[in-house]
Parts: sequence; structure tokens; C-alpha cells
Amino acid sequence: MSHMNDKVALITGASSGIGRATAEAFAARGARVVLAARREEELASLVMEIEARGGKATAIRTDVSVASDVEKMVAHAVETFGRLDYAVNNAGIEGQWALVSDLPEEEWDRVLGINLKGAFLCLKYESRAMLAGGHGGAIVNVGSVNSFLGFASGSAYVASKHGLIGLTTSVSAELAPQGIRVNLICPGIVDTPMHRRARGVIGDALYDQVLQHSVHTRRAGRPEEIARSIVFLCSDEASYITGTTLTPDGGFTLTI
Repeated sequence: MSHMNDKVALITGASSGIGRATAEAFAARGARVVLAARREEELASLVMEIEARGGKATAIRTDVSVASDVEKMVAHAVETFGRLDYAVNNAGIEGQWALVSDLPEEEWDRVLGINLKGAFLCLKYESRAMLAGGHGGAIVNVGSVNSFLGFASGSAYVASKHGLIGLTTSVSAELAPQGIRVNLICPGIVDTPMHRRARGVIGDALYDQVLQHSVHTRRAGRPEEIARSIVFLCSDEASYITGTTLTPDGGFTLTI
């Protein structure tokens, strides 16, 4: 994969899991990285680690459901590094698992606010910065296999991830003529804090059964494997890919 020297990558939800691995992957390819999340200590630690390896990084606390936070996040990227080339809209939460008849309205709003509205706000301000820069760019939204598949007690999460398909294809149509590509990546079961919490909810036996019988590779993915797919979608090697979905899931959706 070609280097990304002097390019600037912004990653939301960068404090752990796929977001953290993605920031490290961009930095390893020479990009300057902007880390955004709500957990400042974790962000500061990651900045130090990237800089210790010779990379360049900056961090800003961001709640992607708040427009002013997102606007400041993008402004910080441009003010710090002078441009914005890549953006990965990864921030997301699973929310409360509950039957739709029991799901509080405020919980629905919280999940949709971060997972779907947050992606919209990021796209809004990221695209403005890229258009103003005049050198194109690439944006990757992070969905899930639940962008296609529903499950009981997950209505808010699943609806938010389904919504990313329509958001991605629509914004791709808007921005492609200006040289900005927008794609969606939909990981399957990945060894992240979120999936460890899911294991705790459904239990080890059922979780392992799914891995053994529904995932072709018979294992969970690693965050760095998803990160490599994201970096590929942003790279010049993916120059003719936009408005589409990449599903690194070990074959999970093929079995279902």
C-alpha cells in the first residue's frame, strides 16, 4: 500500500478498539493523525505512543452528537496540520439492549444521536473542510454487520447502523464529482471492548457457538484487521471505490 506521508487523517472514537487501531495504522503509513473521542486520558496516551514511534498526532475531546464539538474537531485538524485528507467516522455505542416495547425514548435518541446523527455531523463538517482544501479526500463511515441484520432487543443500534447505508450512498453521490470518496465498512465480530460487553450479555457459550458455527474463520476479527481495510478504502489503491460497503466479517453474513 502506498505511503500517506504529509496527509492528514481524522478518526473519531479513537480511544479504543477499531478507532485506536485505525489511528495507529494511518500513523504507520506516514499520515498525521487527529484523534477524537470523549475519553481524554486514553487519547493523550495514544498521542504519546504514536509520537514515541516517530509519528505526528494531536487529540481533541469530542462528542459527535454535538454539532459545536464536531465543528471544533474539524477546525482543530485543519488549524493543527493545515488540511484534511481522510476521515473515519467510527464513534458509536451499542446502547441499552431492550425490547422495543420497553426501550426508553431517551435511549433511542441517545443511540441514534451518536451513531447516526453523529456520522451526519461529521460528514457535514469534514466535507466542508475537504471542499475548501480543494484536493479531494476520502471518508469512511463505520457500520456493522447489523447494517444488514437485525436482532431482538437491538432496535436502536440496528436502526442506526442501517441508516448509515443510506447516508453513505447519498453523500457519496454528492461528493464524488468533487473528488471526495465516501464508503461504509461493516465489520463483523471483532475483539473490541464493545464485543466483550456483548459476550457478557449473551454468555460465553452462545458467543462461542456463534463464532464456531456462523463465522467461516471460526474466530473473532482483530481491530488491526479492520483498520487495514479502512486505510485501504482511503488509499489511492481504492481510487475507483465510492458509495459502497466493505464487509470484513470472516464470512459471518454469508452464513446467516
